[in-house]
Amino acid sequence: MHLAPHDNQNQAIIGANHALVPLVYLNIVMLNAGESFTSQVAGYETCIVPATGTVTVQTDGQTFAGIGLRRANVWDGEPEGVYVPSGAPATITCTTKAEVFIAGAQFGEYRPAFAARAADIDPVQYGSDDTKTHRKIKHILGQKYHSQVGRLLVSELYTVGTGGWSGFPSHKHDTERLPLETRHDEVYNFRFNPPHGSGLQMLQRESGKSGDAYHLMDRSTVAIDKGYHPCCVLPGYEMYYFTVLGGLTQRPLVQYFQLEHADQIETIPGIKDMIAKFK
Repeated sequence: MHLAPHDNQNQAIIGANHALVPLVYLNIVMLNAGESFTSQVAGYETCIVPATGTVTVQTDGQTFAGIGLRRANVWDGEPEGVYVPSGAPATITCTTKAEVFIAGAQFGEYRPAFAARAADIDPVQYGSDDTKTHRKIKHILGQKYHSQVGRLLVSELYTVGTGGWSGFPSHKHDTERLPLETRHDEVYNFRFNPPHGSGLQMLQRESGKSGDAYHLMDRSTVAIDKGYHPCCVLPGYEMYYFTVLGGLTQRPLVQYFQLEHADQIETIPGIKDMIAKFK
């Protein structure tokens, strides 16, 4: 499902218990300096990540000050975030004008709040210009925090250079059938540099049958409920997408690669390291 860019007025873009992707949640909040917003999502653990700006987050009896280093856009430095326990209120107060992602996953147990600082971000870069798959992933809730989080995975994905593909070889994670695959719902929010750039999201729900394709613009949102889902960006533009994954029974993601393209796992430099970072 593709949601075109729109002013969500600080209301959830993908709400709790969404019909297509009930395991995940996404809100984007726009605030001026000095303004506050309180987020509370029953039955969901969440992670507060400034896209730009600096905020203070109060939750779980703690205060996390100075969260967020970026000013101009998501290419302007490393991400930071605050993990919020399931169902707990979190008050975001802006030090500067800020745009803030609130990502969530269904989870009913308590885990204490903590801050994921820029120095602790878990990056991985893979692919190559030759294979048109060169990209970088910054795991905000990475492997370091595995024991501190229930089902939520939060990452930022960047194309390296302009043009190219992401999410390839085509893969899916819509069926719980370990050890081959896990059920993880997923949602993306896209950005382009320059902002008038655009891209394409493919969604093939069944091998051998024609799927759907969505025209992506700056601030497009895509919900992945089922199927293989590579995406690409036009030549001359950089692409970023904020990624939220929520697992049905576990946090580690097991991707099932489409058999027609699975052999290319052996040809794309570093892709096995990328796969391992989601586990």
